[in-house]
Parts: sequence; C-alpha cells; structure tokens
Amino acid sequence: MGRTERGYFTEVDGRFVPTEIAISPWSPDMIVGPCVCGLFARELENRHAVENWVPSRLTVDLFKPVRTDPVTVETTLVRDGNRIRVADAQMLQGDDVVARATVVYLRPSEQPPGTVWTRDEHPTPPPGHADTTAGFAPTWFGSDGHPDGWSRKRSEHQNSSRKRMWARQFPVILGEETSPFVRTAIVGEGTSLVTNWSERGVGFINADLTLTLSRLPVGAEVGVEADHHIGADGVAVGTSVLFDSLGPFGAGMVVALANTHRQVDFG
Repeated sequence: MGRTERGYFTEVDGRFVPTEIAISPWSPDMIVGPCVCGLFARELENRHAVENWVPSRLTVDLFKPVRTDPVTVETTLVRDGNRIRVADAQMLQGDDVVARATVVYLRPSEQPPGTVWTRDEHPTPPPGHADTTAGFAPTWFGSDGHPDGWSRKRSEHQNSSRKRMWARQFPVILGEETSPFVRTAIVGEGTSLVTNWSERGVGFINADLTLTLSRLPVGAEVGVEADHHIGADGVAVGTSVLFDSLGPFGAGMVVALANTHRQVDFG
C-alpha cells in the first residue's frame, strides 16, 4: 500500500482515534460523516469482501453524534450465499453504539437482453482535471448557476441551482491508501452536501446514507451530483448520481433533518 501524510483516524490497539481533520463543521466535539462512512466501508471490506464481487449497497445509520473520542467497529456476517453476501457493523464509543451499517455484496454475471430506459444527460468530471496522483487533492465544486460550471472555490457555488462535486478526500487511516469502495463511501457522503445546499448554505444534517453501486469506480477521484431534493416540515430526502471518468456507476440517498440553529454558510 502507498503512504500518505494525513488521514481521518490513527489505529491504536484496535481502536480508531480521530485526527483534527475529522472534526465536523457542525460542532468541534463531533466528527464528520464522510470519515464515519469511510471507516465502516474499510472495516466491512477488510473483513467480509469477496474478490470480484460488487459492494452494491452500503447503508449507514447516523443516529447519534459521533464524538471526537476513540471508536471501535464490530462486524457480523449475516448472509453468505451463492450470489448475495450481507454483513452488518456497529460503531461504538465505550459501550455506546453511535452508528451502524450494512453492506450487500453481489456476484457479477451477464447482462440480460433488452434495452432499459436511462436518463439521457449524465454528469461529467471537470474539464482538464488531473486524476493521477495519490493521496489528497483539492476538491472541485460545481453548480448549474456558475458561469464556468466548476471551480475550486466552494463559496462560488452558494446558489439555488443543482450542485455537484469531484473529489479525492483524505484516507480513512493515516498513512494508508484507500480502496475504490472506501473512496466512494467517503465522497458519496457528499450526497448530503450537494442535495441540501441552498443559496444560504446547508441547513440540514443527514441522519443516514445509502450508496448503491453497479460497479466500482475507476481512477482516484469520484464525483457526486444532486439528482433531487424533496423537503417538508424540516425533513428532507436527497438523491444523487455517483460518477467517474467513465460515467455514472451508482446512486446515493440521504434523509436529513433541519438544523437551522447551526446552519453552515459557505458564502
């Protein structure tokens, strides 16, 4: 494995200690959702993945704040079938369960005959993006309301149009490169950002994340584009398209709660 200089956690005696870059913008004593989702993906993959099978669904329930204290992750194999493999995980701080996750692995096979409808327009990476180096790279942000579509400055995209991002985030574990699946979990949590970001910032905090993958992404960077936002009475549902340099490869969905007293303003 390659080496990197920064990461969301260090691993000490089976526990994962958050680093300073894991701290959430919502609160200085909480850690961000992407690193929680990434750690779940790493542990489920390391313990339960089958070679050449596709991690077709990852669901993470973020039902309690994950503090900046050390965490442990426990996993259980639920189903070990011929075509479907399912495993569960829970994240603990002390004896307290603070989040849980499920992964579903499917065995690939041949496509059936026939033509299935799919949408005509698909998201594409930023023009001229470089996807060659290891480790962290600055995130691209995009919006339909921006004159150039993409830029590195997040503040330029605080508008009421569709949002997207193209990213290679920090590794889950300090000094360890991430796999395509773990990379997708980290960036895919951005479904909450791109679907809940208005011209006044982000006023929702997601309670979960579900990622569905038809294949693993290629390259070191992953994109996520808002597909829909539906909200009423402080509860929102957001869906996204996950894409790489070859095109769409999956979808994301989050359920979020209004958090207006801690609105994050990127402007």
